[in-house]
Amino acid sequence: MTDLPSSLARRGFLIGGAAVGAGALLSACTSNEPPAAQGTNGGANVAQGGGQNSQPGKMVTIGFSAPAADHGWIAAITKNAKAQADKFKADVTLKATEGTNDSSQQIAQVETLINQKVDVLVILPMDGKQLTSVGQAAMDAGIPVINLDRIFDTPLAYRTWIGGDNYRMGVNAGAYIAAEMKKKNITNPVIGEIAGIDSLPLTQDRSRGFKDALAKAGFRVGPRQAAEFTVETGERATANLLQAAPKLDALWNHDDDQGIGVMAAISAANRKEFIMVGGAGSKNMIDKIKADTDVIKATVLYSPSMSSSAIALARLLGQAKGMGDLAEHEIPASITTYSAVVTKENADQYADVAFDS
Repeated sequence: MTDLPSSLARRGFLIGGAAVGAGALLSACTSNEPPAAQGTNGGANVAQGGGQNSQPGKMVTIGFSAPAADHGWIAAITKNAKAQADKFKADVTLKATEGTNDSSQQIAQVETLINQKVDVLVILPMDGKQLTSVGQAAMDAGIPVINLDRIFDTPLAYRTWIGGDNYRMGVNAGAYIAAEMKKKNITNPVIGEIAGIDSLPLTQDRSRGFKDALAKAGFRVGPRQAAEFTVETGERATANLLQAAPKLDALWNHDDDQGIGVMAAISAANRKEFIMVGGAGSKNMIDKIKADTDVIKATVLYSPSMSSSAIALARLLGQAKGMGDLAEHEIPASITTYSAVVTKENADQYADVAFDS
């Protein structure tokens, strides 16, 4: 995505479930520690497993650049990347820049990594459009680039893109809500939506997927408010929506970071008649889902574990290796993570990719 304001420092295209998508795909060929040696990672998610490509190879220096870790999702992106590099410490050196929400400063930081002649770059750009030129400069210098989540304007600026699927986030949220409405025999449900910033393509994709999934089930989106992916705007938008909608059957909130404010507004209004679905997969929301004592019943993943997979891919590129479970000799040009729906029934399965809001 492009043209991001600083309030979106943690969001790109904004998870699919890398635990069952790219993370699982890489797990058979990337970790170079035996399973018995792998313990906790301070809450970070890293690719596990073995296979011939997991054996230590030639040393690879990976440059890493991301926005400032001032929100839960971006903080987890950086934490996961560092944890994954540490898993590969036998043959990986990570050079991570200080996170910044200034695109000009990020460009300068990436230029420094290029001048240091790192072997591979992993870049989550503050603004994909503005950093396209520096991504292309790296590629022109013979340094392969893993473009993480917020996509550059041209494939000439990256070797491989890995990121989430915003449209399917909306589809899966809508499909879950539609199924729940049918279980309850609610034929004409009032379904609300707390979106992100409407001018952003990621928000438009999520809302379009949500609308399409509901339409397929014969339902439609009802009251809708846009927020700005922050706690404060989430609370304000939800308060406005609840005031305008005396009755709701379901609500989808696009983002679990802003969901803290959404939940606060719901509590303040003492509204309990509807079910809620979140977005991204924060630990506090997954804990609430598991406890099953509040309106939130599910969240649709957009997991920051994609950065762990990006580091694993960068290592393989630097060692001229492919992905052991695939027939192709080369790393794919594009990997889209899957937006799994986390419910009370499967919450434990996705605890490892949850992040702190």
